[in-house]
Amino acid sequence: MIELTGLTKRYRARTAVEDLTARVEPGRVTGFLGPNGSGKTTTMRCVLGLTRPTAGAATVLGVPCTELARTTTSLEAAYYALTGADVEYRARGR
Repeated sequence: MIELTGLTKRYRARTAVEDLTARVEPGRVTGFLGPNGSGKTTTMRCVLGLTRPTAGAATVLGVPCTELARTTTSLEAAYYALTGADVEYRARGR
């Protein structure tokens, strides 16, 4: 499960994502849509642990995304997106 709780990301005076709360259940296909500049990429970078939120939290299976290894997370995200492998199994370190 991916959970976002009050996720906010600011770049100096610009707010890219503000107070986003959402949950993606395991096994669900979920779309993430919005116009250019609405914060989609910034949100995904927070989920992948590539950038730290200014406030709030993003977790994958209860593990804070800020604790995920940057290189490993990026490679695994690409792998699972392409293969559809069992994300829950890998996220638990197995």
